[in-house]
Amino acid sequence: MTDSPSSDRVLVRTDGALGRLTLDRPEAINALDLGMVRRITQVLEAWRDDSDIQIVLLDGAGERGFCAGGDVRALHAQITAGRADETAEFFRAEYALNAMIAEYPKPVVAIADGITMGGGIGLAGHAAIRVVTERSKLAMPETRIGFTPDVGGTWLLGRAPGRLGEYLGLTGGTMTAADAVAAGFADYLVPSDRLDALRDALAHRADPTGTSEIVLLFDETPEPSDLLQARAWIDEDFSAPTVQEIVERLRTRATTDAVQTADLLGSLGPTGLAVTLDAVREARTASGLRAALEGEYRRVLWFVNEHPDLVEGIRAQLVDKDRDPHWQPSTLDGLDADAGAGARHYRPAVPLF
Repeated sequence: MTDSPSSDRVLVRTDGALGRLTLDRPEAINALDLGMVRRITQVLEAWRDDSDIQIVLLDGAGERGFCAGGDVRALHAQITAGRADETAEFFRAEYALNAMIAEYPKPVVAIADGITMGGGIGLAGHAAIRVVTERSKLAMPETRIGFTPDVGGTWLLGRAPGRLGEYLGLTGGTMTAADAVAAGFADYLVPSDRLDALRDALAHRADPTGTSEIVLLFDETPEPSDLLQARAWIDEDFSAPTVQEIVERLRTRATTDAVQTADLLGSLGPTGLAVTLDAVREARTASGLRAALEGEYRRVLWFVNEHPDLVEGIRAQLVDKDRDPHWQPSTLDGLDADAGAGARHYRPAVPLF
């Protein structure tokens, strides 16, 4: 095995036919910054035409998770310091990488072991072969900070069975490995104690039938998905045309799960919820991942440049940690009739692609 040092918190190694990229910021659950995004992009470009590299593996250092997402504290600091152009640069680089992974000419295997959220989904969720373990916890939790799913998350949410996409996008709910496979965010469940053997097989096993067949040697059938078992009420209630009506249906249902979900939605940023519902439904009819990313880019930069809830949500949850965000508007009743329109039609100064 050969190693290549990196100052950008990404370990770059080759082992046999395997090119391995390991996020190496375990103290922050491998949260992404611009340097890491650029490093991964640079290496993937170099490996694209390297005949010695036949498979690319993405994984993360440490026991806690693959990637907790983007570095939102740094995002908060940039926006509040008036450096929104740097924020836009990060998103452009990150989304371009998401598209590159999805379109890469060689099989990309992503191991979403442990916490995999936000930007981590952007790396793992678009790989050709997506592996989870019994420790995996996947989510698009952006509404928890008054924001909206991005990194191609709306593309995945829009293609989840029934209305699971609306449910997961609005609530920011966490998926188990079984849920992730059922919802289309993952392909295989490999026990964590077999990951080293999987990596070795990807690097050295001579198998003419392909990468998926190698992974299948280590795959186990997931337990039944609790998320799928809840689809009946999720599909009915989350098909409502607005967030307000979704909450009304949940409260009318009056089961424990429905009431708790309604209470959760009532505590989140109303604008972020409205924008998210609009984004997931737009992505459901998008022509492809790049179109979904462009829709996300418009909405994200609208939050960065035009609306205070993103900065306020990060402040309340991660900076001051007072858990007391002051949303604008403060309740769902204060939303305009088409609250997602401003974000949907926003025109960034610099295009994404």
